[in-house]
Amino acid sequence: MSDVAKNNESPLRPLGDRVIVRPLTDEELGTVSASGIIIPDTAKKEKPEQGIVIAAGPGKWDEDGEKRIPPEVKVGDRVVFSKYGYDELKFENKEYFIVSESSILGIITK
Repeated sequence: MSDVAKNNESPLRPLGDRVIVRPLTDEELGTVSASGIIIPDTAKKEKPEQGIVIAAGPGKWDEDGEKRIPPEVKVGDRVVFSKYGYDELKFENKEYFIVSESSILGIITK
């Protein structure tokens, strides 16, 4: 098990190169303006999906199947992922996404 998987506080433990992502809230996404005006869904439909990594698997196996390649993302990273590259999961009344690391397009550093 990778350090990422050991150190996360999530009760969900992804396998292989999968990552558990908590979707961003409207406030975190910036779809609620500073004055409290809600920006409609139609204005945000073209944006890629975003979320916070809450757990990461140990990584995928190399081509020879002898060594794990650890994930590049870690718990706490804010990521952008493919709009169609995830599975939805409800656990303890919360919504999460299970994303393959190959569907993660980037890490937001700002």
